[in-house]
Amino acid sequence: MANEGKSGGTVIIKKYANRRLYNTSTSSYITLDHLAQMVKDNVDFQVIDAKTGADLTHAILTQIIMEEEAAGEQMLPTNFLRQLISMYGNSMQALLPGYLEASMDHFRENQVKLRKAIEDSIGANPLAQLAQRNMEMFKAAAAAFVPGAVQRDDAKPEPAEADDLDVLRKQMAEMQKKLDQLSK
Repeated sequence: MANEGKSGGTVIIKKYANRRLYNTSTSSYITLDHLAQMVKDNVDFQVIDAKTGADLTHAILTQIIMEEEAAGEQMLPTNFLRQLISMYGNSMQALLPGYLEASMDHFRENQVKLRKAIEDSIGANPLAQLAQRNMEMFKAAAAAFVPGAVQRDDAKPEPAEADDLDVLRKQMAEMQKKLDQLSK
């Protein structure tokens, strides 16, 4: 479904009198849950009344929000809802939709920047060094509590084990190089 809105434009959803929703691009009946997922997947859609052709998109999106609010943890605080209701009929009502839309766009941009900053900091070399020290401490603890768990330096591994160890060492060296490159 994620490609529908991107490659074919706006997906038309027909709403019938029996309250069923029909996705014209997939030729299948869908639910409000499907529409909610389409929103999350950035699929552009329009819901129209099958009989009159009236645009019902706003009403359906509002219905999805109401169902989400009723089903799980509420995202819209009661005080916000009261303030929103008080704006109906107010002289500022015409300005509010643009303001809310711009605020949400700004919030999402900041969310993307924060996610990128966190990912960049996790990929930095100091954390890789910390993970390596943690592994060394884990091996030391395993050697102390489980005799023979960690192979002594003077013990000779079997030929097959030696090959496996060489492969693992090479993989670890490659991973360390990549981590070093990411931290630059």
